[in-house]
Amino acid sequence: MKPSNKKRSVALCGRRTSVSLEDEFWKSLRRIARGRGETLSDLLLKIDEDRQSANLSSAIRLFVLQHYRNQLVNAGGVLPRFG
Repeated sequence: MKPSNKKRSVALCGRRTSVSLEDEFWKSLRRIARGRGETLSDLLLKIDEDRQSANLSSAIRLFVLQHYRNQLVNAGGVLPRFG
């Protein structure tokens, strides 16, 4: 099954930009924001400010990945080593 990307328009510091993410990343991002007591817009702004990559969509995916990796480690899980 091919994941469906959803393109959404968001405002960051008064500028509009569009972000294309798979549905599961949008759902996870909303869940993370809610868990942190933040709005989705506030979380997106933080990700945008902290990103190392030129692409906001990639920065969001990496943020979500890191969030769940941190949860796994904090719960005593072991991360597999690659490479």
